[in-house]
Amino acid sequence: MSSFETRIQYIKYQVLKEVAKEAWEQNLVENVLDIPKKIIPGKTPTMRCCVYKERAILQERVKLAMGGDRANPNIIEVIDIACDECPIGGYEVTNTCRGCLVQRCKVACPKDAIYFDSNHQAHIDKSKCINCGACARACQYTAIINRKRPCENACAVKAIEANEDQAARIDPDKCINCGACISQCPFGAIMDKSFILDAIDYIIKSENNTNFKVYALIAPAIADSFREFKLGQVIAGLKKLGFYDVIEVAKGADLVAYDEAKELDEKGFLLSSCCPAFVDYVRKNFPALAENISSNLSPMGAIAKKLREDDEDCRLVFIGPCTAKKAEIMQDRIKDLVDVALTFEELQALFDSRDIDLGSLEENDINQASYYGRVFARSGGLTEAIRQGLSEIGSSLELKPETCSGIETCRIAMLKRSKGLLQSNFVEGMACTGGCIGGAGTLQKFGIKKENIDSYAKNSTFETITQSVSTDLGQ
Repeated sequence: MSSFETRIQYIKYQVLKEVAKEAWEQNLVENVLDIPKKIIPGKTPTMRCCVYKERAILQERVKLAMGGDRANPNIIEVIDIACDECPIGGYEVTNTCRGCLVQRCKVACPKDAIYFDSNHQAHIDKSKCINCGACARACQYTAIINRKRPCENACAVKAIEANEDQAARIDPDKCINCGACISQCPFGAIMDKSFILDAIDYIIKSENNTNFKVYALIAPAIADSFREFKLGQVIAGLKKLGFYDVIEVAKGADLVAYDEAKELDEKGFLLSSCCPAFVDYVRKNFPALAENISSNLSPMGAIAKKLREDDEDCRLVFIGPCTAKKAEIMQDRIKDLVDVALTFEELQALFDSRDIDLGSLEENDINQASYYGRVFARSGGLTEAIRQGLSEIGSSLELKPETCSGIETCRIAMLKRSKGLLQSNFVEGMACTGGCIGGAGTLQKFGIKKENIDSYAKNSTFETITQSVSTDLGQ
């Protein structure tokens, strides 16, 4: 078992592991209500006011681990019963208020919401306040601050707000399923739906891959997630789980880099299409720029399409660091290509639900992709691949890239483009800071190491993208 960085992450893992274990044994329906007691036995609470509330929250986690409400389009959901500890947000006067005579805060307030007590200390009447921030900007002592919930602070697209009960609510019309809010909630009240049961069901029904073949499609970010083990041991573990074969999504990245370089050469300006959260962000916030998004599938979609051409009856399970992939596989272009999307967190739970000790396994080699496909996992990697792709197709176009790491930098680039101020001709848009290795579904939430990706990439035997795309997977 890998170590976990937070207690919340460990609890999530425990739920996923127990759900998976019961599913393998085909006893989930009978034992589902016992899972919270198994995780929190006895009568002594460990986190909340009482053990009964802890178990009630765990039961909601179990529901999400089993796929949640499939009618709800949100991949990221709030567990309402767990979301009750954050103070109401908004502007507040701190104890650094000096009770000054000028009272600029009161003058600046358009709703007359500022009043003073007998000690001349300022206060805000919440019934009048509209959270415009004028008072905070006017205060010369910076004594007025804007308190936001951690999830609100984490959400760069402002998709989180308070509902009538002051619990967090996610607006599906704004949410891009990046999952940034999940790790930032101190009480673990936000979780992504899991489709781990679908993956288990396919493996069981394949009957050792005799009825149909089940493939694991691993994202290149895997080189930074299972740091305690060698990649070859993780590959061996996947096959021991019951997958027929393990395929590098980096091979799909090679396909995308080659075709996207051609498209850029033809059109002269392009937004990348490999990050589903970035694509969703552009479509929802800058619809006029959506026509500039590359027409290519994501690397996951590209490699899945290639596999389907050879075996249309196979089952394909994507495994990566990205929660937005769970939404992507529901899109019309992808839904007939990829069957399930899992995260590395869920993969760890799968391994441990079958008591697979990765450290004891002999390594299985994997060599299907080039250096350039593998570095897609980190910020700047896609740009490197496009530059190489342009060179290999003989293009004379001078690449002027804009590398965006995180939604805020994506927003700035899109604003510049919408106003005609962007000098670049290619935008590498990555919703997660650092690229895919900073995704919400990674095992390590803090301290990503891009050198692990670079080391993995340099081990490729393919010197060019062309060599990779012209070589079959079996070779």
